[in-house]
Amino acid sequence: MMMIPRRNNFDLWEELFNDPFFNEHESKVMRTDIVEQDKNYNIVIDLPGYNKEDIKIDVENGYLNVSAKMNSSYEDKEDGKFVRRERYFGECSRSFYVGDEIEAEDIKASFKNGTLQLEIPKKDMKENKNNRKYIQIDD
Repeated sequence: MMMIPRRNNFDLWEELFNDPFFNEHESKVMRTDIVEQDKNYNIVIDLPGYNKEDIKIDVENGYLNVSAKMNSSYEDKEDGKFVRRERYFGECSRSFYVGDEIEAEDIKASFKNGTLQLEIPKKDMKENKNNRKYIQIDD
């Protein structure tokens, strides 16, 4: 006997297009909220199932980079064969432009219950009003 999860109102086409083959990109997306406050920006990223040690955060060339890596804790040979696998294992990442004035030391990070919170201070951007450069579009 084979055990397969079943939904009410089963629709073969819906089931087919909900398959990870068609929605692989969605499973790798870090769901993110960005909140602007008076003195800082708060970035809240959902990373359920990840451990703090699996998350890397850095600042490079004005970009805040967040990456997370999760390894599968199950092996097919030892624990049985998967009938369906919906949980994502692997790497995902996001980058946010924070400006050249922000240094790694300026950012506060915390991770609790699968939620990463980053606090980024607002800093005065250098004004380059007269240094606007346009890019020519070729034919």
